Amino acid sequence: MFSIKKYAAIDIGSNAVRLLISNIIEQKGKPVQFKKNSLVRVPIRLGADVFLNNNISKENTERILDTMLAFKLLMKSHKVVKYKACATSAMRESENGKEVVDLVLKNSGISIDVIEGEEEAAIIAATDLHKYIDTNKTYLYVDVGGGSTEFTVIDRGNQVTSKSFKIGTVRLLNDIVKKETWSELETWINTNVKSYHKLDVIGSGGNINKIFKISGKAMGKPLSYFYLTSYYNMLQSHSYEERITELGLNQDRADVIIPAMRIYLSSMKWSGAKNIYVPKIGLADGIIKSIYYDTVSSNTQ
Repeated sequence: MFSIKKYAAIDIGSNAVRLLISNIIEQKGKPVQFKKNSLVRVPIRLGADVFLNNNISKENTERILDTMLAFKLLMKSHKVVKYKACATSAMRESENGKEVVDLVLKNSGISIDVIEGEEEAAIIAATDLHKYIDTNKTYLYVDVGGGSTEFTVIDRGNQVTSKSFKIGTVRLLNDIVKKETWSELETWINTNVKSYHKLDVIGSGGNINKIFKISGKAMGKPLSYFYLTSYYNMLQSHSYEERITELGLNQDRADVIIPAMRIYLSSMKWSGAKNIYVPKIGLADGIIKSIYYDTVSSNTQ
């Protein structure tokens, strides 16, 4: 038996909206393979609306409607058989989030599930993370988003505890993260890692993926705390315009990359980690796996 099916995941984040289409390859007597086929990212910064004004603006509502319709057509062209669309903190916290979700369903037929931070962490944990970790070691998994960051302690391959904090790149850009929230995070990390002699950080999210790509490191090799600190200082010495024109960053990456690094570096400092591993996985990957193993509801295309 040999079959290839296509599943899709739509991740509606606070900083961008993504469509991931993956091939699901089944062979008799062999483990199922999940291979990325296509990834489309649209930088609709919903968090900039919601975290400041509690609402998704008319302009961004129109952009979401257009994007979801385009995603619907792309899934049709790819012959996707199953998909799931998830929205995170920006849609969850907006006063008109339900209205936007209803409009998307009416306009494109795409049903959006607005998920909590803990559910987001659980879906991410469903990824191929075991392929990238040493089951004899302890890790602090840090998934940085625009509106929130999910933290998970993994010891010898087992998830020990996880928590979502309202510390995200778009919130930090708009200076709306309270000192108390940082203090809560520091206390949580200290409390939950103190019993472990040594750990490393696993980082996920578009910003750390970009930094890893720039570093030229081979897949599976970590970035050091020293490297990350040096790169952070270098970025801060350049203006937003220079990060685009001289360093080659996209305009929607050139601003959020600095607050993202602040979150990763703080996590490493408070946990005592000297290295961060970057496996290039995230919510969309977890959604695909969750659809296949039927641990979440899904929709047929």
